[in-house]
Amino acid sequence: MAGMAGLLAGLALLIWLALRDVNIIFASVLCSLVVIASNALPLADSMTNSYAFGDLGAFTFAGRFFLLFAAGAIFGRLMGESHAATSISMALVRALGAHRALWITVLSCALLTYGGVVVFVVIFAMYPLGLRLLKEADIPKRLFCGAAALGAGTFTLTALPGTPSIHNVIPTLKLGTDLFAAPGLGLFGGGLMFALGMVYLERERIRARAAGEGFVAGPRDVIPDFGTIAKDVPHPALAVIPLILVIATILLPRLLTMVGAGQDLVIIQFAASQSVLWPSIALIGGSLAAIALFPAARRVPLKLMGEGTQDAIIPLMATSAVIGFGGVVAQTSGFALFTQAIVGADLPPLLSVFAAASTVSGITGSSSGGLQIFMATLADPYLAMGIDPQELHRLVAMASGGFDSLPHCGAVIVLLQITGLTHRQAYRDIGIITVAVPVIATLLTVGLAMVI
Repeated sequence: MAGMAGLLAGLALLIWLALRDVNIIFASVLCSLVVIASNALPLADSMTNSYAFGDLGAFTFAGRFFLLFAAGAIFGRLMGESHAATSISMALVRALGAHRALWITVLSCALLTYGGVVVFVVIFAMYPLGLRLLKEADIPKRLFCGAAALGAGTFTLTALPGTPSIHNVIPTLKLGTDLFAAPGLGLFGGGLMFALGMVYLERERIRARAAGEGFVAGPRDVIPDFGTIAKDVPHPALAVIPLILVIATILLPRLLTMVGAGQDLVIIQFAASQSVLWPSIALIGGSLAAIALFPAARRVPLKLMGEGTQDAIIPLMATSAVIGFGGVVAQTSGFALFTQAIVGADLPPLLSVFAAASTVSGITGSSSGGLQIFMATLADPYLAMGIDPQELHRLVAMASGGFDSLPHCGAVIVLLQITGLTHRQAYRDIGIITVAVPVIATLLTVGLAMVI
């Protein structure tokens, strides 16, 4: 009982520290020590193995996924600095009108993240243009957080088949699936997330206007002029080429298989055996295309690629630190009791999968962390129940993207820091978009999987 109380105290402390903007890496170490002390775990082994270098260790995760994070951040930096990302957004402005600011933000973020640009980079790239759009349409800034979170942090990360996100990669390492696992379920769930999210955002926009709530710039906000922006952007047809190249490269092995190419073909074997390296190669190819196509990227390519690599460090280490905390939690008797209770619960197996993945992601405040822990500790019992690996891949990925976005989530904290808003001002919108909407969509997708 004391151990379980300590586990819950460590989790509560992690959330409390996150709400007060305490550095998440420091917070994860401190909360890990609380869990270790309250559960009488060996200090040296827990910090060296469970937290740092074990199967669920922070640095094990960082080493395994560094190239994917770096490749995505480099690609994002090149797309941002070359103004290709702005070009895509402005094409949507011309097509939809500036008054559709929330739609443009969602669609722009979705295109960029599905194309492989790291979430943090997408938000940085979209924020200046988003401010301009919000001011034009007189929409409260808090709704930019909801729109950016919907486009960059929901369906394109966990649901849509083929996305090179880490959330779609992690299950492949354990299950032997590829990035297109259970495409029907992914499209169904992703479509639900998009539709439900947009219904909420539009309802809030209308309610805000009726209440007289409009756009208010923050003290650090610099709002660009559309005329100035338009002078230095590539044509949209060029801007989307690197994104298309990334997706096409990821698709290539599956397309070759569909047209009858043998499984002994080198490229098919390589892609199947290198679940992290193959999407990284796709992103590197997209980066080289951006350098070749865009003069702004061509002028200082090594500098931009170096800055992109640096961009990857903070999100990688923040995610890794939370996973290290989860690695300590996974060693406790309380976590063992939890896993036994979930797996042995009188629930349909797919609902049990949802409950387990959602809870673990909520504990760690990280969908990728929750996925990593689930795959290491819970995947085998569910596979033994006869669950199809393709379905398990897609449903676990989607389930991980719900309760991960509680207030201590690192991505939520970064989003609020970028926009200069507080949890009190913007978390209600973020929470509904990134917690309630994915949970509802995933449960309906689980229901679909159970009847087909």
